[in-house]
Amino acid sequence: MQKPAFDPGLTREFGARLSRAVNKDGSFNIRRTGADWRAFHPWLFVVRMSWFGFGVLVLGFYAFVNTLFALFYFSMDPAQVIGSAAPTNFSRFLNDFFFSAQSLTTVGYGTLAPGGVAASFCATIESLTGLLSFAMITGLLVARASKPSASIGYSTNALIAPYQNATALMFRVANQRTNNLMELQAQVMLMTVEGTAEKPERKFALLTLERESVIFLALTWTIVHPIEQSSPLFGKTAEDLSKIQAEIVILIKGFDETFSQTVHSRHSYRYDEFVWGAKFSPAFVVDPARGDLVLELNRLGDYSEIANPPLARIAGDEGPASASETP
Repeated sequence: MQKPAFDPGLTREFGARLSRAVNKDGSFNIRRTGADWRAFHPWLFVVRMSWFGFGVLVLGFYAFVNTLFALFYFSMDPAQVIGSAAPTNFSRFLNDFFFSAQSLTTVGYGTLAPGGVAASFCATIESLTGLLSFAMITGLLVARASKPSASIGYSTNALIAPYQNATALMFRVANQRTNNLMELQAQVMLMTVEGTAEKPERKFALLTLERESVIFLALTWTIVHPIEQSSPLFGKTAEDLSKIQAEIVILIKGFDETFSQTVHSRHSYRYDEFVWGAKFSPAFVVDPARGDLVLELNRLGDYSEIANPPLARIAGDEGPASASETP
């Protein structure tokens, strides 16, 4: 049996030109269509949505349920809800709405109360709905708050420049939060599109890193891929990388001390996000007054051009030694 070609899960089959494999937020550039409605998981959807969207969803649900039960009370005789009678229909609806809110939250101030069987039955159902819905919302809050996640910042560009006695591809990462990330490991994969125009094919290659792991991510970590003769980038020009739609996909895994769980982060750089012949500028300084290290996250992607002209072609023996920063 022929040994299968390496495929990380992004398929080697290729058709039209793809913008990128991994989006800037770390999600895969994949849209799913044609799924059965039973594949939709509402709990997973709510846990993964943004905090703003979650807040809007909770407030919208609360307003909808209150309004729905208020309409039920409003459709009844005014005597069914004691204290809801008012000179205008709008004022009476507001009273029914506030009674609905008190029943849903089981507060019950006493100024409004059910005065008949129909209103009592409706208030009973609403109280049960409130208890169940608030328990579910609490569970969602706990699930969202306790969900481990990494907020790793990446430099805006990846650099290709002389490094030590050769050339290297490098990019910089840092933890954007104050929690401690430990035992970090990085994997970098090069994705290209090669083959004939009639049958293009994706190819994947794991890039060898100068340092695949660090014990702590307290400051910045410059991840470096030395471009030696064995590297798939060796001898390539910027035009070559554009033709093969080169993209490097990064996976970083680490241990979050706060939640005692493993967290992951993904990112990618396309060929047009490579900067040739540059070095990263320092992103941290020492506070002269206190002697503390100050990490300036807004400078994570800052770089400057090196003294010699930018490289036109990647070669292992080209250019003087120039380290961007101690990785």
